[in-house]
Amino acid sequence: MRLAPRLPALLAGLLCTASLCCMLAGCATPPPASDPDALADFRETNDPLEPTNRVFYAINNGIDTAILRPAAQAYRYAVPEPVRNGVHNMLGNLGTPVQLGNDMLEGKPRRAGDTYMRFLINTTVGVLGFFDVAKRWGYPNHDADFGITMALWGVPEGPFLFLPVLGPSDPRDAAGFGVDIAADPFTWVGRGAAVRGLDWSRFALNAVDQRERALDAIDSIKKTALDPYATFRSLYRQHRDSQIEAVRNDNRATIPVWFPRTASAER
Repeated sequence: MRLAPRLPALLAGLLCTASLCCMLAGCATPPPASDPDALADFRETNDPLEPTNRVFYAINNGIDTAILRPAAQAYRYAVPEPVRNGVHNMLGNLGTPVQLGNDMLEGKPRRAGDTYMRFLINTTVGVLGFFDVAKRWGYPNHDADFGITMALWGVPEGPFLFLPVLGPSDPRDAAGFGVDIAADPFTWVGRGAAVRGLDWSRFALNAVDQRERALDAIDSIKKTALDPYATFRSLYRQHRDSQIEAVRNDNRATIPVWFPRTASAER
C-alpha cells in the first residue's frame, strides 16, 4: 500500500502551485510614463502581481478568521504563558540543524558556533529546548534561513508575493522556504505513520504558536490600517530587510568558545 505523502512534499507542491498561479496571473498595469511620480511609486512597491496577491490575501484572511485566529485565541486562553514560551523554545530548537547549515553557508562561523552551542546546551540542560538556558549563558538566538543566505549571495528578492497559507513572501524567500524544508532532518527520518503524525503536529503547533505571538499586532493592523494588505506588504519587507542587514553586518571574529559566557561579554 502506498504511503500518504508527508508534509514537506505537500508544502513543496503548494509552493509550485502558487508559483504557477502567479506566472499565469495577470499583472497590475504600470502607470503611464507621463506620470513619473506614480511610476516611481509602482517600481518602489514592486508588486506587479498585486491583483492576484490581493485575491490570495482575501483567501488567507478568510482562513485566518475562521481557523487560525480562533485557534490562537484558544491556545492563549488554555495554555499559561510560561508553557507557551517553552513550546516556542522547543520548536525553535527543532529547527536548529537548518539554522546551523545556513550559518555556515552564509560564511558566519562564529554564528554557527553559537548555534551549535545553543543546540547542545538547550537540548541537554534546557530539557529538549523547553528552557532557553543558552540565552542566559550568553548565546542568544539569531535569524538564519536560506532566504537570508541567498540574499547575502546577491540573489535579488524579486516581486512581492502573497502565497496561499504561507502569506507574505517573494520568489527568493519562497524558494528558500522550500530548500529549508528539504534540508530539515525530519524530512528524511522515517516514513511511518508516527513520523507523518509528528510532521503534521509540528507544523500545526508552529502555525498556532506563530499566530498567537502575532495576535495583538495583527488585530491592531486590521482595525486601524486603511489598507491592511499594503501594511502587511510594507512590514514584511521592512522585517526581512532588517534580518538580512543584521546578518550582513555581523562581522565578529571567529573565536571558538566552549564555556558559558556572560550576557555582557564582547561578542
